[in-house]
Amino acid sequence: MSLITAVRVSRAPFMALGAIGVYWGTLAAMVPAIKAQTQASDAQFGLALLGAAIGGMVAMYLAPRISLALGRYILPLLVAVMFVAMQMPAFAHSVPALFVVLVALGATISSLDINANMRLSQLEERHGMHLMNINHAMFSLCFGVAALFVAGLRQAGWSVGQVFPLMGVAVVVMGLMTWEGRNWRPVDPEPEGADTPTELPWLYIILTGVMLFVSFVGENATEAWSALFIERELGGAVGHGSFGPSTLGFVMAAFRLLGQVTTEKLGEERVVFWSGVLGVIGSLVIASAQSQGVVLVGIGITAIGMAVIVPTANSLLGKLVHRQQRALAISRAWLIGFTGYFIGPSLIGFVSQGFGLRIAFVCVALMVASIIPAVVTIKSRRAAAA
Repeated sequence: MSLITAVRVSRAPFMALGAIGVYWGTLAAMVPAIKAQTQASDAQFGLALLGAAIGGMVAMYLAPRISLALGRYILPLLVAVMFVAMQMPAFAHSVPALFVVLVALGATISSLDINANMRLSQLEERHGMHLMNINHAMFSLCFGVAALFVAGLRQAGWSVGQVFPLMGVAVVVMGLMTWEGRNWRPVDPEPEGADTPTELPWLYIILTGVMLFVSFVGENATEAWSALFIERELGGAVGHGSFGPSTLGFVMAAFRLLGQVTTEKLGEERVVFWSGVLGVIGSLVIASAQSQGVVLVGIGITAIGMAVIVPTANSLLGKLVHRQQRALAISRAWLIGFTGYFIGPSLIGFVSQGFGLRIAFVCVALMVASIIPAVVTIKSRRAAAA
């Protein structure tokens, strides 16, 4: 019943994150087709993915202002813009065109993502509930379903120009359910006479940003390149590569639901620490895999590790900052962290071009390991403050 209550309380961001999952699952499953359509090398494709990072960083920086300006209309409007942007990959037939398309996609997706998470943080405080993990489970579930469904479409011969419009219909349906109407209200005002901090707690913001960065590197590097790894490195049939991102999505969805309970019992720092350890192990298993079965096991371990880091880090930062600073603090942490969502795939592209995809996944494992000192630092600071 607590899960049902959490979904009811957070319906709007819940559906917004689901719409984002449909988009990312579609894109991850279509990476081999888009790469072939643009005739891009691994390095060129990785460079094009940096366009999404540029668009995403601009969106993260502007998110608090856009949220304040649009108020209750923010999520439905951003879903509508995302639907339009989803149609653009069909027109990318060269690397420069793909770069421009990914700038637009990065800006629209990132804007919706950060605003949904800022809304969740507000709702967590207002209702005294942990909401992040179940909402991010919705993203992962929709991601996995979309990737698996698109695998079937690819095997049936559907093109980029056919797949994205069809999947956009699901995005629109979810977007209609992000309208909050009378239930929406802004951040609760401070009691009269209460002091509001004048400076942001940058240490906590930067360390949370590192956690987000590491998680996004591991997650999206696996999303964007696992399909290509299976089909190119392991000789999988057309469409079989989509089992990589779909496995990632389904496992992450399951463990984010589990994280809804374990985070409250074990504490944020402990959960993030061991998640980072599993993320390192999963990336190393992928790098050494010699069969499709083993690589799917590695993807599953990575998914378990990456599943709860982002939602748990969001909740942790929300507790560490003042309510009036929350939107700005989260947007700045995501400005640092969300670049990993695009730098991860780009890094794999550059390393893969010179050394192969296996070495690229070893690099991902080394980057994921950096989450451990970040968690230890936050835990020691909180203990000292207490």
